[in-house]
Amino acid sequence: MDLSAPEIRVLGCLLEKQRTTPEAYPLSLNALRLACNQSTNRDPVTEYDEAVIRDALHRLSRRRWARLASGAGSRAPKYRHLLDEALGLPEDELAVLCVLMLRGPQTPGELKQRTERLHPLADLSAVLAALERLIDRELAVRLQRRPGQKEERYTQLLGDDAPEAAATPAAPAPAAIQRDLDDAALSAAPALEPVPDPRVARLEEDVAALRADVAALRATVDALRADLGA
Repeated sequence: MDLSAPEIRVLGCLLEKQRTTPEAYPLSLNALRLACNQSTNRDPVTEYDEAVIRDALHRLSRRRWARLASGAGSRAPKYRHLLDEALGLPEDELAVLCVLMLRGPQTPGELKQRTERLHPLADLSAVLAALERLIDRELAVRLQRRPGQKEERYTQLLGDDAPEAAATPAAPAPAAIQRDLDDAALSAAPALEPVPDPRVARLEEDVAALRADVAALRATVDALRADLGA
């Protein structure tokens, strides 16, 4: 695939809005511009103008991945995507691919959370299964872990600037799936609270008692000084 960044953003926004705001879909050029440039659920945040978006729509139309959807009597031209027809992907894969297009590389846990509005996936196993199918179709790739990362990240391969890490051979699918499940389970597990040490508690009680004794002695000394002074 060799889509430009604006084409990927436009395609992702059309797919997202079709599922999250179906009453406003297809999108006008202005609505699509606002969707592309919104500051939430986007990485990176962009400032595309209508000329850039119009050009991206033209290129997607030539690929038969988008088309004009408004009728002759419509006040403003509106557009829809044809990604489901062009690629023949099921809903779970479309949802994962959409979030990857809009938000860049992500972990399975992040994808599980961020696909909820598009197409809820039952668990991390479902997310990883969808990712593996996208990888098999060369639409996504598993990235190498960066230092300090617990989970592997995945990214889409629709763009003309495929990541360098994509050329690195990935681990066998079953092992990668199990490793991601284990890491995700560990990261999702609640932190264990430390078990209180009774010796520490006793020391704290002793310190509090000593402080009370010192305060009492000071009060006594102050009283004696006052009497002597009198």
